[in-house]
Amino acid sequence: MSRRVIGVTLDNLDHLPRQCRGCVFWEVAPHLKEQTEEYGQTEFEKEAWVSNVLLEWGSCGRIAYVDGVPAGYALYAPPAVVPRAVAFPSGPVSPDAVLLTALRVAPEFAGGGLGRVLVQSVAKDLTRRGVKAIEAFADAQADENTTCVTPADFLLRVGFKTVRPHPHWPRLRLELRTALSWKEDVEAALERLLGSVTIGQATPAIPR
Repeated sequence: MSRRVIGVTLDNLDHLPRQCRGCVFWEVAPHLKEQTEEYGQTEFEKEAWVSNVLLEWGSCGRIAYVDGVPAGYALYAPPAVVPRAVAFPSGPVSPDAVLLTALRVAPEFAGGGLGRVLVQSVAKDLTRRGVKAIEAFADAQADENTTCVTPADFLLRVGFKTVRPHPHWPRLRLELRTALSWKEDVEAALERLLGSVTIGQATPAIPR
């Protein structure tokens, strides 16, 4: 099976899972979320948010494909353009970091390391852009019903460290200071993982 990861654009935004395509948990201020959902404007607001971030900051997501089929995605942006970020008790996000808001892999592709590949692809993109770190608000009590916040155990497995503990919403951080070594490691990993790889069960299931 062949894998590839590309940046999110307005042209491939429809390749995100329908649940994510119409979710504005991160992109709309908490007090406006219900109103946006009530008037059926979630997909419009999501597209507008992605468009604005692309224009003002650049790439804000990655989509992973397996044999041409969208299999997972990651979204990220500066915390200043993520309204939900102010609502977490373990905030604020560090000024030198970009916020990873979402990372999901379709259930049928879970367990094959695709979540790790997405993290590596995000790290590669941000390292090239001079970003020092990735931070994420994580769900320390995640279960199968978790949809909008990445489980803490997954982020810890792929190298994130806790910078502000919280019983439910800890803030985690992945340092990108050693840009050269990160770039070399990530490129080597991508060469291995994005080629023809058979999805196995060697790695733990990643968040859906």
